[in-house]
Amino acid sequence: MKRFNFKARGTTLTTELIAGLTTFMSMVYIVVVNPSILGTTGMNVGGVFVATILASAVGTLIMAFVADVPYALAPGMGLNAFFAYTVCAVMGFAWQEALAIVFICGLINVLITVTKVRKRIINSIPASLQSAIGGAIGLFIAYLGLLNSGMINFAAGVPALTDFNSMTALLAVIGLVITLVLLLLKVKGAIFIGILLTTLVGIPLKVVDLSTFKLFDVSAIGDIKHTAFAFFGETGFASMFGTTEKILMATVAIFAFSLSDTFDTIGTFIGTGRVSGIFDEADEKALQDGKGFKSKMDKALFADATATSLGALLGTSNTTTYVESASGIASGGRTGMTSLVTAGLFLLCLPFSKVFGIVPSAAVAPALICVGIMMASSLGEVKWGNFAEAVPAFLTVAVTALSYNISYGIAAGLIFYTLTKVTTGKAREVHPIIYGASALFILNFVVLALKAAGKI
Repeated sequence: MKRFNFKARGTTLTTELIAGLTTFMSMVYIVVVNPSILGTTGMNVGGVFVATILASAVGTLIMAFVADVPYALAPGMGLNAFFAYTVCAVMGFAWQEALAIVFICGLINVLITVTKVRKRIINSIPASLQSAIGGAIGLFIAYLGLLNSGMINFAAGVPALTDFNSMTALLAVIGLVITLVLLLLKVKGAIFIGILLTTLVGIPLKVVDLSTFKLFDVSAIGDIKHTAFAFFGETGFASMFGTTEKILMATVAIFAFSLSDTFDTIGTFIGTGRVSGIFDEADEKALQDGKGFKSKMDKALFADATATSLGALLGTSNTTTYVESASGIASGGRTGMTSLVTAGLFLLCLPFSKVFGIVPSAAVAPALICVGIMMASSLGEVKWGNFAEAVPAFLTVAVTALSYNISYGIAAGLIFYTLTKVTTGKAREVHPIIYGASALFILNFVVLALKAAGKI
């Protein structure tokens, strides 16, 4: 206990235990949601369940002992959607190749964390575009919830609201009401409790399949063999760079993953750490200086980056710091003990895969919609009255949602940000990294167009 120095940091063991439990309850929904999303790629759902828990626990333990700050990690919402619905479904990568991309992304994030490259990247992306990217991903996630639950459909060839003659869609609406009420009442663990209550309501509605239910099943832990180290076979590293087109798309995916992951994490640290005193001005200055491990924030960023690659090895999308950690911080958590408690509680979920396995998509959908609403709040930080700022922000959001592709939304934002600056005579304000990224995205679109035209 001396390691965490409770007295000097104004906390106690009891406070840290409560904070760890609070953080866990706020984010445990991911053990249900992540397998549901990644399972659409063909991944073994049981394997993803175990990988999600292990990645969350290991990443959070690294945060506890390396950085000694009260933050928990798990596969990131938005990043898992990008993995499944863009990298695999749209770009055409096999899930093993997508895991390889995530692994590389983690290594790159480690590299930029310990070098001055991080400073350049952080300073290169305008704040309005960062906000637009976060809000766009939130809208995309909410759209997935509406679509996957059957609340909207494409029966007439265009998106339309369902007539709710389906019990699945009806259950999703009931679940959304339950979850929203819990959130409005500020019930701790509202999203997770909402998933559980919706599942219970789904039993008499015959939406929940109880045929596979089993309270305790240690054997399910063995499912990790279906996902762990999966990208070291013939499909993975060996196949993902097979063609020029794949190399370009993989590079675009890595860049989009790294960009989203980096700014999500930094936003979480600064937004919650500044208010609580966990991080101070010296930490933020060290972040900007980018000269190595000079502060707690440097170490926290290193823990976050390391967890991404470890999660990919286990078989899940980017493992990242959760903004839900703010709930534990609000409860008084100030040290790595909070993270240690959260990690231990995640591990306790391992024998209950058959319990979580009965949760239907209709119970997961409300969680996606509510998380999307929370993420969309960042759109309020965009200065919509400034047309030059509104153009790239709006196109980031619109293209992300309407093209069903997060990386294309980021591409649209960067390209049109560059265009607006050049047009208004402010070309020097565009960082070389933005120019390079815009050129990369344009090259990718050219290759895709040439391929579609049969020219390559």
